[in-house]
Amino acid sequence: MAKSMMAPFDKASFTRTKRGLYQHILIATDGSELATKGVEHGLALAEALIANVTVLRVLEPEAREIGDEALAGEPENAFTRRDPQVDDTMGKQFAWIEQEAVERGIHVELLREIDDVPAKAVLKAAKLTGCDLIVMASHGRQDPHRLTLNRQTDEVIAYTNVPVLVVQ
Repeated sequence: MAKSMMAPFDKASFTRTKRGLYQHILIATDGSELATKGVEHGLALAEALIANVTVLRVLEPEAREIGDEALAGEPENAFTRRDPQVDDTMGKQFAWIEQEAVERGIHVELLREIDDVPAKAVLKAAKLTGCDLIVMASHGRQDPHRLTLNRQTDEVIAYTNVPVLVVQ
């Protein structure tokens, strides 16, 4: 009977040069339930590939809300409340991602970007981080003429050379 010559898999000794096809995954999220599914999928993929991860949360500028509050006679409250609220929300959203990454043994970097065009922020982050895969969640919408995702996902796919994995 022939004996197996394969050594047991040792994740710790599996060096960067031996990693799989994707070594750095950018996961874009907006904090929604669907985006959470995309984050979970991206983290599972990163674990399987032993890839590094950057999670990007894009927030829209708060200028409109601040302007509305200023018109209502609360200009000082609008500016002083905004950052702590954003920081608290981001902390809660990122806490479970950090915990999940630690449990999976994944190196994760968490980024927050403010941009009124989320696709632009995703493209910028992909370039700056040198990722080789972008993971995004999107509602697929069936149209008689073509499959549409959503405007932001469509823009990322159209303007990047990096592969994009869309989770529905």
